[in-house]
Amino acid sequence: MSRVSGAWPPVAVEQPEIHPDAPAPGSELGSHFSECFGCGNEVPGGLHLRSVIGDGHLVHSKFTVTSAHQGAPGLAHGGLLACAFDEALGSAVGNLLRRPAVTGKLETDFRRPVPVGSTLYVAAHLDGVAGRKIYVSADGRLDAPDGPIAVSARGLFIAVNFEHFSTHGDPQAMEKLLAQQNQNEQAWEINP
Repeated sequence: MSRVSGAWPPVAVEQPEIHPDAPAPGSELGSHFSECFGCGNEVPGGLHLRSVIGDGHLVHSKFTVTSAHQGAPGLAHGGLLACAFDEALGSAVGNLLRRPAVTGKLETDFRRPVPVGSTLYVAAHLDGVAGRKIYVSADGRLDAPDGPIAVSARGLFIAVNFEHFSTHGDPQAMEKLLAQQNQNEQAWEINP
């Protein structure tokens, strides 16, 4: 996997342990919250990012760039691509480690343009854990899992308690999330 330049992770880390209740390789992941801009299915113009658990420490995600996602005419907006990587990296953290975490830092390296109508295939990898810090990186390839790398990213996620979301989030949105989780009979998980 090609990584953004510089030492990564920047500190000594432990190899992350995949949670025993993590979905099995090959499992398709639904959205963690139907109103999430990244993976939700109720958001007009959202990314509608879809993910599948890979082997080891990998989660494979993909999304198709639409005209609603463009910045320069005919090209994906750079901030939107950063959003897609935040979602893909967060999906790896949330689904493989099965613990809530928030983005602490996100770095993106734009290598080539991503045209409207193209599909970006993102392979996110858990790189290491140091206390509450979770290091993860990803490459996004154009139009095929083995296509040319268009964007690379790395992120630092911070493990938090559920109270983080109930204290800082919208109480009505939290109620809706919990109702969705209960309806789906899933254990509480979140991938912000």
